[in-house]
Amino acid sequence: MMERAESCQKLYTRMRLWEFPDEYVIEPTDGSSASSLSISRVDASLKLIDNVPECSSLRVPKIQTIFGVVGMLKLVAGSYLIVITDRECVGSYLGHPIFKVKSLKVLPCDHSVKNSPAEQKKVENEFCGLLKVAERTHGLYFSYDTNLTLSAQRLHDLGDESKLLPLWRQAEPRFLWNNYMLELLIDNKLDPYLLPVIQGSFNNFQAAIGKEIVDVTLIARRCTRRNGTRLWRRGADPDGYVANFVESEQIVQMNGFTSSFVQVRGSMPFLWEQIVDLTYKPKFEIVKPEEASRVAERHFLDLRKKYGSVLAIDLVNKHGGEGRLSEKFANAVEPIASDDLRYLHFDFHKICGHVHFERLSFLYDQIADFLQKNGYLLLNEKGEKMKEQLGVVRTNCIDCLDRTNVTQSMIGRKTLEFQLRRIGVFAAEETISTHPNLDDSFKIMWANHGDDISIQYSGTPALKGDFVRFGQRTVQGILKDGVNALVRYYLNNFSDGTKQDAIDLLQGHYIVSVGRDMKPRSQKGGLEAIASFPLAFGLVTMGLFLTTMSLRQARYDLRHLFFSLLWASISVGIAAFVRANGRIFCNRPRLHKPRC
Repeated sequence: MMERAESCQKLYTRMRLWEFPDEYVIEPTDGSSASSLSISRVDASLKLIDNVPECSSLRVPKIQTIFGVVGMLKLVAGSYLIVITDRECVGSYLGHPIFKVKSLKVLPCDHSVKNSPAEQKKVENEFCGLLKVAERTHGLYFSYDTNLTLSAQRLHDLGDESKLLPLWRQAEPRFLWNNYMLELLIDNKLDPYLLPVIQGSFNNFQAAIGKEIVDVTLIARRCTRRNGTRLWRRGADPDGYVANFVESEQIVQMNGFTSSFVQVRGSMPFLWEQIVDLTYKPKFEIVKPEEASRVAERHFLDLRKKYGSVLAIDLVNKHGGEGRLSEKFANAVEPIASDDLRYLHFDFHKICGHVHFERLSFLYDQIADFLQKNGYLLLNEKGEKMKEQLGVVRTNCIDCLDRTNVTQSMIGRKTLEFQLRRIGVFAAEETISTHPNLDDSFKIMWANHGDDISIQYSGTPALKGDFVRFGQRTVQGILKDGVNALVRYYLNNFSDGTKQDAIDLLQGHYIVSVGRDMKPRSQKGGLEAIASFPLAFGLVTMGLFLTTMSLRQARYDLRHLFFSLLWASISVGIAAFVRANGRIFCNRPRLHKPRC
């Protein structure tokens, strides 16, 4: 069995929240004989107390059970405590229970706002609206017992001293979703309350292979360094951190053996963007092309330090706008390519089309040597390392969602077959597809994995999910992809700007400053001051309606023909104006402008 990474101080697993008029009190109720935590609702000061304050007719508290403290955020006038009010056990990771956050609650410590100037109250309310968006964050997971931010291999390699540290100190900062929100609690040395949370996905199943039972887990860890929404976070920042960077770890446990295989995905590592402008597919723009090689070098240097050798698989089209990005990617990698860094282009759409995904076998033939050479982690019954993973496959398409997930599931399938043969369960020519129950469960696991990652980045489940789930494209799946594509269009243009602001606020990419945020905000001027898509859409619709009505009357009075042309011209003019100035009609982030 895997050696447990036990910290010196256990986290509280269940607590009672007392909401008094002037303070919150969090009382551990999991059998821990520990002090309670008091948080002032006036100034958000924190202190440990031995007993819960007495209730009275003037101090009647609301009481509810909570399952963790996510952290605190300080805004312009008040601070806000974020807690977990509902959880669901979704499986185990190396023998430890894993929970999914079902519900978050933001608790205001904002009594001081009552005496604040009107302008300050207005700004505070704007930020509070973003916290309401944050309460709906998808795909949050945690464990009270083990470090979810680390892969099995990195957990195994932790030193004895590190294993005794509190979980938050063991955590990998880039995968710690609440890293910024924990800072106030860390400063007050509240280790038993410091619950590390990741964003990503967790799926687990058990299946029979003959008389044996195999346990398979698939976990995703989303990097927070360039976290965001699909069209507002593309490419890399100048430090080489890329958008939609996700580490996917597939773990198999059987007959006392534990084996782990890690893959990563992430946007193309140079500065580029795709700003929404109401078109279905906005133009790709390469920013500071002269910086591409330097940014890519920083990105791959970081990957090689963390994972070893890197095989970068680029799945984008060879022609058109995607082709320009692919060419820039290849050129950026060329000067730094080595035995430890290899770039491979595979035009997914040209080779596989929309239905022939079995042609990914052509890709596998080109990467099989890398997979066999760099292997996977394998621990025996005593927890001793028999084999380790020496490199990682990095896959990308444009969004690093749909094509990427299909490809990663293929690589995961091949690796699981290697692992089962190595453990001695599979014969030399035996495959997952020869075991229907295992095959079906594996497909569903990877389909759910792709959906979770896609919902966090694009707002919808992954496209092409029917192939991952059923092994073939279906009419229902193609129709579902069409609906999801339209939903993505709507979210990208009219919703994701606000969501991006909420993400930046939670992750500390935008830190509220009283001096800055209380300055008069720059007023929208010119066209932006009058830009309203609902208004423009309404005017166009009304113009077309009046055009139709005038045409119907034209047979009786030719003057109506003139009016129909007038209304039609106004409608076309407004539509053309909106089309030409699409960017100002979209929902855009207002807080944080990345350096790229």
